[in-house]
Amino acid sequence: MKHNPKPIYLDYNATTPIDARVLESILPYLQSNFGNPSSNHVYGRIPKDAVENSREQVATLIGADIDEIIFTSGGTESNNHAIIGAALANKEKGKHIITSIIEHPAVLEPCRYLEMLGFRITYLPVDRYGLVHPKDVKAAINDDTILISIMHANNEVGTIQPIGEIGEVVKEKEIPFHTDAAQSCGKIEVDVEGLQVDLLTIAGHKIYAPKGVGALYVRKGTAIHNFVHGAGQERGRRAGTENVAYIVGLGVACDISKNALPEFYQGAKTLRESLYTNLLRGIGHERVKLNGHPEMRLPNTLNVSILGTIGEMLLSSIPEIAGSTAAACHSGSFEPSKVLLGLGLSKEEALGALRLSLGRGTTKEEVDIASRHIVGHANETLKVQGG
Repeated sequence: MKHNPKPIYLDYNATTPIDARVLESILPYLQSNFGNPSSNHVYGRIPKDAVENSREQVATLIGADIDEIIFTSGGTESNNHAIIGAALANKEKGKHIITSIIEHPAVLEPCRYLEMLGFRITYLPVDRYGLVHPKDVKAAINDDTILISIMHANNEVGTIQPIGEIGEVVKEKEIPFHTDAAQSCGKIEVDVEGLQVDLLTIAGHKIYAPKGVGALYVRKGTAIHNFVHGAGQERGRRAGTENVAYIVGLGVACDISKNALPEFYQGAKTLRESLYTNLLRGIGHERVKLNGHPEMRLPNTLNVSILGTIGEMLLSSIPEIAGSTAAACHSGSFEPSKVLLGLGLSKEEALGALRLSLGRGTTKEEVDIASRHIVGHANETLKVQGG
């Protein structure tokens, strides 16, 4: 029986494979170096030293100090800790929080939870490129504002927010500022001083580390309540026996990402533009609409609407490709992405969207093959519809 090859993977924004070097670093801490970092003997000291080494590697990636890094179970926990923790720590000063309408659910849902506790949330709009404007942030701030959370780069369209400019506005008001950098770390430069943020989220599985590990940067002096309660791990800031193996993997992944960044950035951008050009030529400029900012965008992310198609149905007809759309199917009908609607796309445009995200393993050959499949199936769909 003929073996069907795996489809070409173009969904690196969803998750990344574990880097072989990361996997190699993890294994000893699942086997011989199994001790509890809180134990005061050699079995505990080796894992403890490994955790602290990883903390330094994570801090180096984002330009932070070692003691400003808290290890977590991933991006969702980091966002929850940052938002809920900062809100509760500052509730005596006010109960107003500012975020944007295109944030990841791991930011929006904690905000909605806080609304049930009596906090007020301002959800800022974005322009047609998905940008939050610093002037809108400034206009939304009032005497009751205690936290601002704006993502560094959008997971669907890749738009990179002007976090540094927003940070200037926020700094003047001395308000804690959080950014979800789960999608940007490892793809573009991330520096907490340049961004002027007080809290920053990292997700391991977006940078070739395992799922189930992440980190939260907390600037010295930033008031934040603990999110997980128990014993005194992470200098008393996050209870629970450390996931040593995965923390080691995250540290190595951060080290690799920092060293590989210049080459990855240029290589991914070149392949992304090649993919986009292929779609434009094959389907037609009038049918292919770029979503997100044309320049201020993650180098690996291409989000396009193919007018006259439904992205989810198009992808399902191409088993040779593993990509994504943000549309959800409910009771037999498709619902468009709220992010794309927030950019001002029509329902038809939003439903026709594809998100194709590239990674370290993506090759020119894969891009060309994927392009041919998308072009062929899209044109066949349009032909059947008389388009």
